Amino acid sequence: MPRRPRLHVRGGFYHVTLRGNHRQAIFFQAADRARLDQIVAESLQLLSARLHAYCWMTNHMHLLVQVSDEPLGKLILRIAGKYARMVQLAMKTTGHLFERRHHAVLVDSDKYLLTLIRYIHLNPVRARLAAKPGDYAWTSHHEYAGNRCKPWVTTSVGLDMLSADPRAARLKYLQLLDSDDNLRWGAGQLRLNQDNPLVLGDDSFLARIKAPDWSPRKWKNLDELLAECCRRFQVTAHDLASPSRNRYLSTARAWLSKEAVAGRIATATAVARILGRTETAIRRLVERHRKDVA
Repeated sequence: MPRRPRLHVRGGFYHVTLRGNHRQAIFFQAADRARLDQIVAESLQLLSARLHAYCWMTNHMHLLVQVSDEPLGKLILRIAGKYARMVQLAMKTTGHLFERRHHAVLVDSDKYLLTLIRYIHLNPVRARLAAKPGDYAWTSHHEYAGNRCKPWVTTSVGLDMLSADPRAARLKYLQLLDSDDNLRWGAGQLRLNQDNPLVLGDDSFLARIKAPDWSPRKWKNLDELLAECCRRFQVTAHDLASPSRNRYLSTARAWLSKEAVAGRIATATAVARILGRTETAIRRLVERHRKDVA
């Protein structure tokens, strides 16, 4: 039976697994994972992609990638090819380091981003390589927890889903990891689409990305969008969060809300937090000012 063609969605999020050939180890020296970090950072910059989570296991790696115009395969081929050549040169060997085909699943990030981040960061615990995520050095857990900063790891999208306040978001992230429900790939919270196992999302998600008016998640975080809103409307963040019902401020709030939700930069709940309003109020605001912010 022929393999299903991969779905390229500009701005799409993908969970990628890349395994060693015959499930053999892919790291052999202490510095190998650091060298992989460099290759990933260079590749992300070159192909304008974002990495939202990663975990370098003993014989495979997990990546949660957001692509731009270039398809995912080009990014993964570059990472795998450069890393394999580096290993072969160091060990003076030949042959395939990785399986020929990486596994990639298109993800409905609005529903599953946080679940996937948690799944990826708990991999070493499930494999009994660590008692808790913080004990394993080679995952982006440390960036989300605020203990380390690798500029090529994007944490803002996931953390903004938890809280507009960075400290509160990190606390909620750590609480999320402590949840004891069993995460298993392909089941429960990570059940794949029944008709297309290369998609983590329901049929409505597939319909949305195929719609002519669908647009990819914008390459900004909520703080950047808030700053843009302030410049555009010549107001301050304090003005926007004030109780004032001034029509001009309401229009600015509606613009911010529409751009954040339509661009999948943040949920209505996250916008409501920074504006000091309820999610229901935000949705009504956008509807009331639909013509003003079209």
